[in-house]
Amino acid sequence: MARAAAPRSNPLVAAAFFLLVALAWEFGVRWFEVKPYLLPSLSAIATAFWDARGLLLEHGLVTLGEVLAGFIAAALLGVLLAAAIHVVPIARSTLYPMVIALQSIPKIGLAPLMVVWLGYGFGSKLVMAFLFAFFPIVIATLGGLAGVPSNLEEHFRALGASRWTMFRRLQVPAAMPNFMDGCKVAMPLAVIGAIVGEFVGSNNGLGNVILTATGSSQTALTFAALLAVTLLSLALFYVVELLSKFIWWRAI
Repeated sequence: MARAAAPRSNPLVAAAFFLLVALAWEFGVRWFEVKPYLLPSLSAIATAFWDARGLLLEHGLVTLGEVLAGFIAAALLGVLLAAAIHVVPIARSTLYPMVIALQSIPKIGLAPLMVVWLGYGFGSKLVMAFLFAFFPIVIATLGGLAGVPSNLEEHFRALGASRWTMFRRLQVPAAMPNFMDGCKVAMPLAVIGAIVGEFVGSNNGLGNVILTATGSSQTALTFAALLAVTLLSLALFYVVELLSKFIWWRAI
C-alpha cells in the first residue's frame, strides 16, 4: 500500500528566509526606534530568554505535563470512539453528531467552566488540551478506517475472514497513517489548549508566565515565553513525526 511522498523543502532556502526576517526585525526596530515595551529587538528577546531560562524550564515542564496528558487521553479515547463509530452503526447516528457538536463549541468559552469545575490545578489544563486535540484524531482515524479499498475487503471476505479479523488485520493497519496524521495536527493544538487553560486560570505554566510578563510590561520576557511555547510545540510535533515513520514501517 503505497503512500504519497510528502513535498520536501530546501533547508538552505528556509534558513536564508528566516535569517532575512530576523535581520529585518532586528535592524528595523533599531532604525525606526520602536519602544521596547511595544516590540523589542530579537537580541533583547534572546537575552531575556537566556536570563529567564530557569524560569521558562520550570514552567515549561508544567505545560509539557499538561500537554502530554491531554494528548494521550485524546489519542486513546479518539481511537476508541472512531472504532466504535466505524463498527457499530448506531454509534454513527448517536456519538458522531455529539462529536461534531462538541467541536462546534468555542473551546475558549469552555475554559472558564473547566476552572470552575476542576479548579486552577492540573485537571482543568489537561481537559483543555484534550478538547483541542480530540477532534482531529477522531476524524482522521475515521477517514482511515473508512478508506480501505473495497477490493482488499472483498479479498478478505473471499478468504473467509471474520469481521474482527478484517478489522484487526486490514482496517487498523490501513488507518494507521491517517491516525498519525491526525496526531500531527492534534499535538500543536494540545499545546494551544494547555496555554488557553493557563491563561484563564493557573498559578504556573508558560501561559501564566506570558500573562505575568505582559501585565508588568516585560515585553521581551513575553516574547521569550512565546518562543518557549513555540519550541515546545515544534519539539513535540517532530516527536510525533518520528513515531509516525516507525509505526508506518511496522504497519506495512
